[in-house]
Amino acid sequence: MLDETKFEQKLNLWALRIPCKLCKLATRILNGYLFDKPRVKPVVEDPLCQKNRYLVLSDKVKSQDLSDIPEKKLDELKGLCEFEVVPYSLTLGYSYWSAGHIAHLNLHDELLPYKDVIAKVIYDKNYPRIKTVVNKVGTITNEFRVPEFEVLAGEHDMITEVKQYGVTFKLDFSLVYWNSRLEHEHSRLVSQFKPGETICDMFAGIGPFAIPAAQKGCIVYANDLNPDSIKYLKVNAKINKVNDHVFTYNMDARKFISQMMEVPNPEIKLESNVPILETCETCEIQNHVDLNSENEKLTADLGHSINSSMENLQSSTTNAATSVIAVKRSFSSCHEENGNVHDTGIVESGGAKGRSNKRKKGSQISDTKTWEHIDHVIMNLPASAIQFLDALSGLIQKKYWKGPLPWIHCYCFIRATETPESIISSAESLLNAHIQESIFHKVRDVAPNKVSATQQHF
Repeated sequence: MLDETKFEQKLNLWALRIPCKLCKLATRILNGYLFDKPRVKPVVEDPLCQKNRYLVLSDKVKSQDLSDIPEKKLDELKGLCEFEVVPYSLTLGYSYWSAGHIAHLNLHDELLPYKDVIAKVIYDKNYPRIKTVVNKVGTITNEFRVPEFEVLAGEHDMITEVKQYGVTFKLDFSLVYWNSRLEHEHSRLVSQFKPGETICDMFAGIGPFAIPAAQKGCIVYANDLNPDSIKYLKVNAKINKVNDHVFTYNMDARKFISQMMEVPNPEIKLESNVPILETCETCEIQNHVDLNSENEKLTADLGHSINSSMENLQSSTTNAATSVIAVKRSFSSCHEENGNVHDTGIVESGGAKGRSNKRKKGSQISDTKTWEHIDHVIMNLPASAIQFLDALSGLIQKKYWKGPLPWIHCYCFIRATETPESIISSAESLLNAHIQESIFHKVRDVAPNKVSATQQHF
């Protein structure tokens, strides 16, 4: 009989006892120093007082005196409120990873002779919650960066549903990329968005950022090169009743961001009320970029996220600046002749009568165009997203741009031979501009010599 306790990982951590009403501000101050594991929330109930919460600190905070946290952050936290440092124990159990009814294994070579036995034990002990057990085969080599799997036990059914923080995702595990361990990262990034903001997601996948952002009341322009990802992104937008806030595109990311920022010909008549299932349905994909070119050996796990506000990327010329854009326009269509993307109207956030989705109330959609303003750009393709930064150079036209420049969230890997400084240097070289106030956030350890993290700039 399987002893599930053998799979448990026990962690001895530190936590801060903070008043409930100040938790949101405290988590912002402690960004990068809170516990960060998929499906584990860093804010938990205080067992002794309902008016307080525990903020669980990262395992890199070793000492009760919090000497591993920068003094500037501690001073800011002390200025916010009084807090108490308490020990906190956490156990990660046997069933820590699955994708819906599918258990995804990534067995090392020494375990492959026993793969069928391992799969049968997992299947027998977890049925009916787990109905299919798969193992990743080889390295990722296809242009859509989707792993290949072999079914080791159970049904040959790769279509499943996954729930994350109240969002339902439907997907075909054999056709699209999905990683359940990134749940907390999806939530962490979306928590930075505000209702009414415009998000541009260059590598959107099936919508792990796009759908919860739309539920929050954001307008999302979501692109992916994989047509199957876009198919399920549309499905997920409808399932979660945010299809009036999500606009999908199936093309190369460079072409997508270029079209988002292109000022349309004023003589072209704009049509309104283009539904999501028709948006950019017929756009042709040209000049595809090889997403695996220089990073073939890297897996498609989430890596460094460089969130950069391109404040220094505007030059003195009219066509200056850099940035990826996703703006507060409501409907968009794809012009088949010249590939231009045009704004087509204003959307009220209420949608169809009787809808009961979780979208924030009172968030109305601005009629600002994507070439006029965008709040956040997401580049979640860690194996090669950084190589797409040069596509942002020179996109913003000062003549039309309104308001502050967007945040750029660019995910990448950082290996043992690299540092945050070397990543910044590479990004600056590709952007041909200086990046100010960068903030790195570690997402997770991908391998012994490879870490994933996020970085943020103003």
